[in-house]
Amino acid sequence: MPDPDTLDLRCDVGGETRQRTNTADLILGVRELIAYTSSVMTLHPGDVIATGTPAGVGPLSHGDRIVLDIERVGRLEVGVDGDRAVPYEQRPGARLR
Repeated sequence: MPDPDTLDLRCDVGGETRQRTNTADLILGVRELIAYTSSVMTLHPGDVIATGTPAGVGPLSHGDRIVLDIERVGRLEVGVDGDRAVPYEQRPGARLR
């Protein structure tokens, strides 16, 4: 079984690699993230814990395809659909600049 705290991660957007890192670079370890998340909600097999990302992935646009590969775990592919996107200025709680 692989050590969850030493897995390579890669994020591609539209076929372009925008991030390449390792779980060793996370602020909290994978076990800590799972322990915390499961203390505030029920986790089920197949659930994804999205913690955010450092700079470098964005911007994303309608129609983009995002592929996240985690070494020895698998691949997650999602498409960006901006058809119902709300401009930042119109979002509840948006701050005026």
